[in-house]
Amino acid sequence: MLAVVQRVREAAVHIDGEPKACIGSGLLVLLGMEKGDAEADSEHLARKVVELRLFPDDRNRMNRSLEETAGEMLVVSQFTLAGDCRRGRRPSFDSAAPPALAEPLYEAFVAAVSARGIRTATGQFGAVMDVSLVNTGPVTLIVRSRAGAASDAASGE
Repeated sequence: MLAVVQRVREAAVHIDGEPKACIGSGLLVLLGMEKGDAEADSEHLARKVVELRLFPDDRNRMNRSLEETAGEMLVVSQFTLAGDCRRGRRPSFDSAAPPALAEPLYEAFVAAVSARGIRTATGQFGAVMDVSLVNTGPVTLIVRSRAGAASDAASGE
């Protein structure tokens, strides 16, 4: 499971030209589920993202988390994050979790974030969406769950 996490001043999702969800200051999370992911990955990744220190403190250092700033989160499912572009010009999505596995993992991630007291808005799983955002910083990170994160293992998490 992997997430593209962007610190935003605002973000919104529209479906068929109609507004679906919007947030103010916080994080936009594009969430991709891969084969082999489990609910534990959703919970681990949710905790990790909520606790990331991406917001400025009084010295303008990225030293405060979403919880500490009372920020909001917009979570958008994005299976294309599992795309493999190493060969040819057409991405392979063989590693993407099928919808029957991915949707419950997406919902588990959203539930885990909400359980931390974060106002959480979502797109619509499987829909074609227009996502708009104002990225502040800009700050953008790629975060992987335990199962897929060799960097987490190397850092001792």
